[in-house]
Amino acid sequence: MSAIVLPDSIAATSKRLFWPLQTVGWLGYFILHFTAAMGDGKPLRYVTASLSVTACGFAITSLLRQGYRRLWGLPVPTMAAAAFGLMVLATIVQAKLYVAIVFRYCDDCQIGSIFGYLWYFTSTFYILLSWSGLYFGIKFALQLQRHKELALRAQNAAHAAQIKMLRYQLNPHFLFNTLNAISTLVLDDKRDTAYRMIASLSAFLRHSLDSDPERPVALKQEVDALNLYLGIERVRFGERLQMSVDMEPAVHDALVPSLILQPLIENAIKHAVSKREEGGRIELIARLDGDMLNLHLRDDGPGLVEAGSTTEGYTPVGLANTRERLRVLYGERQQLTIRNREPAGMEVFVRLPFTAAPKA
Repeated sequence: MSAIVLPDSIAATSKRLFWPLQTVGWLGYFILHFTAAMGDGKPLRYVTASLSVTACGFAITSLLRQGYRRLWGLPVPTMAAAAFGLMVLATIVQAKLYVAIVFRYCDDCQIGSIFGYLWYFTSTFYILLSWSGLYFGIKFALQLQRHKELALRAQNAAHAAQIKMLRYQLNPHFLFNTLNAISTLVLDDKRDTAYRMIASLSAFLRHSLDSDPERPVALKQEVDALNLYLGIERVRFGERLQMSVDMEPAVHDALVPSLILQPLIENAIKHAVSKREEGGRIELIARLDGDMLNLHLRDDGPGLVEAGSTTEGYTPVGLANTRERLRVLYGERQQLTIRNREPAGMEVFVRLPFTAAPKA
């Protein structure tokens, strides 16, 4: 079994706890020892004996702690065996001191047989065994707590990294198509239009990079960011791209992951607008359903090739990435489904827990 290593923060916490607990524990022992002696008819001067026995116990366990600290880095079986040996040695010393002190302050205290010595040894051993159990128990508990904290931090860091990775995966087709459209506009001497497209692209990329991928935004802000993206696409498609947004007032402040709609809209433009001469129409509908937010994204394109076909491979970066982001953020409390519409078109349905953004 591997050795136990105590992190510095746990060692500091253990050090801060030791002396208060050590003092309170042996103070309690003194009170019990002295009250028991008074109940047994001992004279009041016996308080000196109780104080002396308590001071010896305090000193011996403080030294015992030093030994235990040096054993802590050893493998558990070796540490347990060595700790037991130290505890037996400390018990012998404490029992001898106890007998010497008690006999000095108690005239009628005598040991009549070997069982008397055995009783003193056993009672002292039990006290030191309890002290050692508490010592190691607290150390192990602090170490376990620290390990849990480190594991939780690692899990949160991995969670945040996964969200950022998914959030920052911009579709290379979108950038390629946009830059290609800009170059075409420049070659056609449509510089004003190219400048507007560059400005729109710059604004969209700045927004996507500045926004915190771990921080949700109000749905109204998400739609505003979506309009930046649509401004780029409208330069490419002109009147062929029709987009309408229908949000009821109750969901304007609903918190959603930042830029969660952009890949869905991009997918709809790719399959429902760009491949058709007449273009297409996309609708975004947002409704409140109890404590859930329902988002419907519909287009009038050809829909899926086959009803019920999987989305893997159909949108490897768009829908699949969005589905994974929602799973990471909301677990089982989310839904993303894709279905064909009648007579034509496709609908992406997203269902999320409703949380309103705090009022400014």
